[in-house]
Amino acid sequence: MSELLLELFSEEIPARMQARAADDLARAVNKALLDAGFMPEGVKGFAGPRRLVCVAAGLPARQPDRREEKKGPRVGAPEKAVAGFLKSAGLSSLDQCETRSDKKGEFYVAVIEQKGRDTASVIAESVPDIIRGFSWPKSMRWSDGDLRWVRPLHRILCVFDGEPVAFDVAGIAAGDETEGHRFMAPGAIQTRSFDDYAAKLREAKVILDAEERKEIIAADAATLCKAQGLELVDDPGLLSEVAGLAEWPVALMGSFDEKFLKLPDEVLTASMRGHQKYFSVRDPKTGRLANRFVCVANIEAHDGGAAMREGYERVLTARLSDGWYLYNQDLKKKLSENNDRLSELTFFAGAGEDDSVGGKVRRIGELSIEIGEELGFARSLSHKAKSAALLAKADLVTGMVYEFPELQGVMGRYYALAEGESEEIADAIRDHYKPVGQDDDVPTAPVSIAVALADKIDTLTAFWAIDKKPTGSSDPFALRRAALGVIQILVKQSKNFSLRKILGKADTILAKREEGLQGPGPETYIPDLLAFFHDRLKVYLRDKGHRHDHIDAVLTDADDNLQDDLVLIVAKLEALEAFLKTDDGENLAAAYKRAANILKAEDKKGALPKDLSIDKAAFDQREEKALFAALETAEAKAEKAVAAEDFEGAMAALSALRAPLDAFFENVTVNAEDEALRANRLALLRRLIAATARVADFSKLEG
Repeated sequence: MSELLLELFSEEIPARMQARAADDLARAVNKALLDAGFMPEGVKGFAGPRRLVCVAAGLPARQPDRREEKKGPRVGAPEKAVAGFLKSAGLSSLDQCETRSDKKGEFYVAVIEQKGRDTASVIAESVPDIIRGFSWPKSMRWSDGDLRWVRPLHRILCVFDGEPVAFDVAGIAAGDETEGHRFMAPGAIQTRSFDDYAAKLREAKVILDAEERKEIIAADAATLCKAQGLELVDDPGLLSEVAGLAEWPVALMGSFDEKFLKLPDEVLTASMRGHQKYFSVRDPKTGRLANRFVCVANIEAHDGGAAMREGYERVLTARLSDGWYLYNQDLKKKLSENNDRLSELTFFAGAGEDDSVGGKVRRIGELSIEIGEELGFARSLSHKAKSAALLAKADLVTGMVYEFPELQGVMGRYYALAEGESEEIADAIRDHYKPVGQDDDVPTAPVSIAVALADKIDTLTAFWAIDKKPTGSSDPFALRRAALGVIQILVKQSKNFSLRKILGKADTILAKREEGLQGPGPETYIPDLLAFFHDRLKVYLRDKGHRHDHIDAVLTDADDNLQDDLVLIVAKLEALEAFLKTDDGENLAAAYKRAANILKAEDKKGALPKDLSIDKAAFDQREEKALFAALETAEAKAEKAVAAEDFEGAMAALSALRAPLDAFFENVTVNAEDEALRANRLALLRRLIAATARVADFSKLEG
């Protein structure tokens, strides 16, 4: 068995595109091989600054012979149908087809036999299509050719079984040559196997595997820091990016003037990371950043990197000087003074008469008080939340956030502390954007929780009020993320919270402040927005490992209305899942299904009596009486437990039904001949269904 080696050598590929491109190339090659009848033992992709590589192992010298049967129209079908079938099968006459029959009659079958070709020929035919059809987030054309690629493509290396595969793409002939490091080992390298290819690249100062490059960078950077009693600040995203910038990574440590340590750590990191791609270094003695950084060069310098280090330091000093100036200029103005300029920033055009960020700030200030009261916070905390909300967006017009947008909220906290605001208010300014993603920390302080919820709920309400909801995969305003943020905050803080009530408050505030809203009224959009929250909650809970049918079973109350308290939903879900793991829970679920199926069957037949009230005097067997007595007791206990939000207790109350239910189904014939007796027994089963619905909708449970 032989291997295929394919390399596409170009100008520098953006680091952020490399990993996906390597996966896409491997996937495309694998698909082409499978479609051609091959079963490769493994297909793997690699990417670096100037090359995309794919290696496929375990390929035979020839493509296997293939036999395909294509079913055609019925005998006697219209001429057009027959002609279309022959064309699709590549045949010229029905004489080339077989006639077969089934229950419906005779039909034509085209038996297409294809002799296998040399594997190299198949590769030469499929690889050019892969290259021409390759999808990049951004691509370009160059020279006079029509090929689109991320950057100008220079070489194509394609070797199978130790021999080059001949083909041409946009005037570039495939061969068996590649190139090493642009500066340290320029010139062509001939190779005809993957092992030889990887070894010769390493000799030419190119490390093919991105994971190996990352390991080298991380290890060398950590060693440099340890030698000076410092530690590297972990930054997986930057590590991946830098590994995509250097074919032969060499870590260097540089320094900057200690005066810049007066800047917040986040400013230092943003300056180093954002433009320069430098790693920050922490002093474990102080917990703050040190006046050091680690950078990664793509060359082994003869002077040990001294000249490069000096250049890196000079560029960083200029960046930090800009930050120093902006920071000190911002401090000359109070945060509250910046709020006047927020009216110049548009929140969303069309979101009412005052569609500015200033208008949004005023809304979340009012809404944060309502949220604080709903969560049971002290009145003083609710008013602190309003104060924080009114300052939450003020740093958007500062020089520092204009230069580093990723520091919004962070700089607001520093500026608030500098002018004497409390830690609670300052932290809420920083944290109201959180959580940014599913794995991000959520606010836990009361003031921060109120402002973060107010910001996200106001955004969702404003967009729903003008009918600008996410559609399909399109969500340009990150509304799904906002809803997920609300869910994460509420679930984390574990306090009851009526979403429906707060959405109504948000609508009232929106309608009071924003005139001219064009969209559905609150009676339409609030239920729809609540359903949207439920959809996001389902996704969130499934990602946490909960079964979809268990989730569906707790989303509604006994009257089939959507629950609007997300914390209550999660508590019910956890209690239900724990209950279903017990024998009592499993058996009660089975008994519920049996009862539901009986009622459904009778309803389908139209034999279900209209009046299903229970007549205790009509019970004929002791098992009926025992089940009724157990139901009355369980209902009372479950209702009391649910009211106290003790869902474990409610499940325990239902578990007492197991024994009388088993006895009932074993000894009682529900569909008795006596109509009154039958109706009474059906009513008893419906009472069971109603009793379980107080806790969860068992009809949603599967298997």
